[in-house]
Amino acid sequence: MIRSRAAVCIGPNTPLVVQEIDVAPPGFGEALVEIVASGLCHTDLTALDGMNASSVYPLVPGHEGAGRVVEVGEGVRDLKPGDHVIPLYGPECKECRMCLSGRTNLCWTIKPTRDRGVMPDGTSRFRCDDASVHHFMGTSTLSRYTVVPEIALAKVRPDAPLDKVCLFGCGVTTGVGAALSEIRAGDDVAVFGLGGIGINVVQGARLAGARRIIGIDVTERKNDLAIAYGMTDFVHAGREAGRVVQAIREIASGGVDVAFECTGLVPVMRQAFDCCQPAWGTAVLLGVEPPGAEMGFPPVGVRYGRTIKGSYFGGVKGRSGLGRLVDFYMDGRLDLDRQITHTLQLEEVNHGFDLMRAGESVRSVVRFE
Repeated sequence: MIRSRAAVCIGPNTPLVVQEIDVAPPGFGEALVEIVASGLCHTDLTALDGMNASSVYPLVPGHEGAGRVVEVGEGVRDLKPGDHVIPLYGPECKECRMCLSGRTNLCWTIKPTRDRGVMPDGTSRFRCDDASVHHFMGTSTLSRYTVVPEIALAKVRPDAPLDKVCLFGCGVTTGVGAALSEIRAGDDVAVFGLGGIGINVVQGARLAGARRIIGIDVTERKNDLAIAYGMTDFVHAGREAGRVVQAIREIASGGVDVAFECTGLVPVMRQAFDCCQPAWGTAVLLGVEPPGAEMGFPPVGVRYGRTIKGSYFGGVKGRSGLGRLVDFYMDGRLDLDRQITHTLQLEEVNHGFDLMRAGESVRSVVRFE
């Protein structure tokens, strides 16, 4: 056992408790990782607020981290102590039907146990006061030490700063990856929600060669960063209530080629679909919807050529594809530094989530060293 400082969520709608927990050694196919830094993401907030159906309490949240391998268990083939890694909430086993299909980056090899808050053998590696503490999204990066299956760890270049590239664990990859996958050079693009994912759709759209990048949000607080990343137009969803879709169509001469929904709000998903160009426009859903949510839209829009689809982790295969995006950052093609608006200690983690709720942060990063 190793002692670790961690943020523990005892139950929904209660503040995180920062305390010492015990972390067991890695089992077969697993690695013990010392987390250097972890970004705070809205998906963590869904667990804290009781809106995440796969949360089993008590749990250690966090899924946007980076750190160093400390110890590996039996059966680990490609990692060794000292390797720099980013934990992945979406693994890549490279052997299952999904991984071999060439059609998706999804891998559900460990999904049944991950969604129960335990490791592949059905047990947790975390304990506190002789009681089990559950894992979250298979990563639990808000603990100084965590245990993750090898198939859910992306090895990254050792010169990449871990307190920056931790953001590739979720928001940056989801946004940039989706943009690079879906946008053609010269496209007009709409981005609904300029938070941690949306802001990265904007810079991904710039890399992809989009002609117009239209940001839509209820606040202008993030406009300076969005403009720096490539946003060309802005629609204030509060002031334009009732005519957001019309305003986008006016800017994009009838409709955008691709619309990205980054809020998880079902009415906004419908706006993303409606603002697309008939005949070929595509609405891409990135935001996490409330449990049980359903969406309606007129079938004629699809019959006439519009597409509605989702994107998971930006379509990026974590172990084999994340290194390319890290290279983009190291080469100066992607920016991470300016979107880190707050750097916190673990004891300040609740304040970080309060900043997120108030819309006052793009990304807060908790540093362990």
